[in-house]
Amino acid sequence: MRNVLVTGGTGFIGSNLAVALISEGCSVRILRRLHSDLRAIGDAPVEHSIGDIQDVESLRRAMKGCDTVFHTAAMVSYWRRQREEMYRINIGGTRNVVDACLRLGVQRLIHTSSIAAIGYPEDGGLARETNQFNWDRYDIGYRISKHKAEQEIHRGVQHGLDAVMVNPSVVIGPRDIKFHGGQLIRDIYWKRLFYYVDGGMNIAFAEDVVKGHILAARRGRKGDRYILGGENLTHRQIISTIADVVGGIQPFFKVPQWAVRSIAVVAEGIGSTLNRKPWVTRELLASSSLFNYFTSEKAERELGYMRTPFREAVQKTFSWYKQQGLL
Repeated sequence: MRNVLVTGGTGFIGSNLAVALISEGCSVRILRRLHSDLRAIGDAPVEHSIGDIQDVESLRRAMKGCDTVFHTAAMVSYWRRQREEMYRINIGGTRNVVDACLRLGVQRLIHTSSIAAIGYPEDGGLARETNQFNWDRYDIGYRISKHKAEQEIHRGVQHGLDAVMVNPSVVIGPRDIKFHGGQLIRDIYWKRLFYYVDGGMNIAFAEDVVKGHILAARRGRKGDRYILGGENLTHRQIISTIADVVGGIQPFFKVPQWAVRSIAVVAEGIGSTLNRKPWVTRELLASSSLFNYFTSEKAERELGYMRTPFREAVQKTFSWYKQQGLL
């Protein structure tokens, strides 16, 4: 692994990964759009290749001369109006990446999937890499897109591509300038979130996830996937810990599911009227009451993956936001 391409290199995971790969002694090229926001990647010494994973020729140009490709580019949306676009990027774009890797003889592809592509245990236990996708009845576009993107990776493997998939959970950490996982920290810091809903989730630290990508490139088994997670916590525990770190309000009441759904319906109605993406949607909250708990035991055992405690991850993320003047 010497000459590396990172698709989505200006994004949250991609920018952190590019910087980490440089520190590992790799020559790093990123594929980005002409008008990409460069704040996350900053002045990191990477080569910029202008293009798009939907543009096959630009993708091939970016990949030329690279022995390893990290495919982190993706669209995250839970708004039905953006589903078709998200499918083109997440599924069609991954198909293009796979085909370009096969054509150019790339030695190894690391695909950034998601726990969204992993099925949930019917018995309420911990989800593992072997859990088959079973989210169809919830009809959540993002989950479907990541599941079908993995099918493109499997297709590539069947045609001889050496590819590995990694499945991060919800991620917080530095360089999250668009506040994906960091939205929780911002809302609690601004004292807008002081309530909770039933259920829980797994939250990982960006630095751990990036190290997991690099370990997967070196040690991952062809065609396998590896969950890169953190701690499993209830929503109340998550909000309480963040509030303790950032000086927010401790959660003191629970919002029932019927109220959550009603809020999402209203938010979507306003979004449709204003033609603006709503801050919350029914798809986003469809599985919020479940305990979406995962184990990273396979990645720990086979790759040497390690997890940062949630409180420490929050502290480091919050400090970065303050240093950057984002909070």
